[in-house]
Amino acid sequence: MVDQLAFTQENRERIQAVENSFGPSGMSLIRPDRVLIGEGRLMKLCRRRPQPKVFFLFNDILVYGSIILHGRWHKKQHVISLEDIQLEDLEDGVIMENQWLIRTPQKSFYVAAASAEEKRAWMEHIEDCRCKQLQHAGCQPGCTFATTWIPDRASAICMRCSKTFTVNKRRHHCRRCGFVVCNACSKNRAVICHISTKPVRVCRLCHLSLQDHGELTQDEVHLRGDSDGRNCSDESDLVMPEYEATSDDEANERVEHHAPSNWVECHNSWSPFNYLKPDHQSLNLTGLSSHLT
Repeated sequence: MVDQLAFTQENRERIQAVENSFGPSGMSLIRPDRVLIGEGRLMKLCRRRPQPKVFFLFNDILVYGSIILHGRWHKKQHVISLEDIQLEDLEDGVIMENQWLIRTPQKSFYVAAASAEEKRAWMEHIEDCRCKQLQHAGCQPGCTFATTWIPDRASAICMRCSKTFTVNKRRHHCRRCGFVVCNACSKNRAVICHISTKPVRVCRLCHLSLQDHGELTQDEVHLRGDSDGRNCSDESDLVMPEYEATSDDEANERVEHHAPSNWVECHNSWSPFNYLKPDHQSLNLTGLSSHLT
């Protein structure tokens, strides 16, 4: 009983520390049946280049965000239910080694670990927690996922009209196919339910495809962005589907070579995956609620 009470208090303090690190803009993470499994830094492929992000694995959710202020504070908190996640193992790429794909309904993205061993640990334990959470909740895994965006640097031309991108001819992304396209080829807007309840940018071919399949409302058939290729429901309102690689964000991030919190010791910006308690490796969700109450 003493050990159980000590574990409950220790676990709560750790979750509170994660919650506090995101400041007032972050979501509340404390729940009676939630356990913090581990944390570490992974490289996430953003629009312009890979960036280090801090990831926290819980028994029911995956949380990640940007690293600021000597790694002790984080911003842009993203919370993903493990039931909604699908992992895909990938070979080493030109840009990142030890990478894999994380698919979710609202956003799919590539991440990479510092080593093959760390990659295997993350993938195995995300999948293990996901399977146990699905079993505990008695639900089926999701089957609708957002398309991964093609990185900006992968194409110097619009992938629809083949015109070269310039300072004035900027890159955009179709939310349906993930292609890098120019504004002229992506003026249309459509609601993609698993991404947003508001209209988002789609390229002309995807717009025609949606129209042919009867997936557009009458208003959406003619809905377009303004002269800048945006409307009231485009990039400015879509926090979750967006990538974080704006020039301001890159300038503001200050990644240091030590731990993102004071209770996990790491020695570089690619910290290894950390188990916070050995028992977490064989976590039994069936009796989890009674164990933590």
